[in-house]
Amino acid sequence: MSIASIFKTRTGIEKEIDSFLNLASESGLIFIQGMNAFLNNQLDYFDEHLTHIIETEKEADTLRRSIEDLLYRKTLIPESRGDVLKLIETMDALLGKFKGVMFRIEIERPTIDRRFHDDLKALNNCAVQAVEAMILALRAYFKDIAQVADHMHKVVFWETEADKASTRMQKKVFGDQNLGLDMKIQLRDLVKHIDGIADQAEDMADSLAIYVIKRSL
Repeated sequence: MSIASIFKTRTGIEKEIDSFLNLASESGLIFIQGMNAFLNNQLDYFDEHLTHIIETEKEADTLRRSIEDLLYRKTLIPESRGDVLKLIETMDALLGKFKGVMFRIEIERPTIDRRFHDDLKALNNCAVQAVEAMILALRAYFKDIAQVADHMHKVVFWETEADKASTRMQKKVFGDQNLGLDMKIQLRDLVKHIDGIADQAEDMADSLAIYVIKRSL
């Protein structure tokens, strides 16, 4: 089943949705690079990636508004319009969460000891992989709905791995007698915000599963 089967006419919205999802995928890559730059104390590079992700989000917001306008004015059948809008809006919010974590880093400039780097990198990777799997599931929803399940289970897998990485790092942080309580709380909050990205990706996958059932009826 192709994306054209959802829309009444082909008005370029397929290209806009693809471009939007490309930006969402790119935001995860920028996030990884920016976080690695911060951990390596390459603050100039971190600032460059923060600027990049801000620009990416702005571009995604512009595309989201254009997609919403097209959905309401021209193309989507009424019974699917709300589902697609919700999916696009939720993915846009996920992109914003990547930016939000980097803004938190920019404002707080936490001191993250090297003994926590591997766990934090693992958590970052799990969050990005969960979102990427969700993006692939969305592409399948529009282009080949039979393939959605191939990606949905990966969202769940990476969300579970993110929970493990989050718990592992928090245990290390709070078990470290050399860290003050203020630093422990700061790192815990950072970890929870990153883990929240994977959580939201899984919530989105749950919603998508319902929309797939609706389209199959």
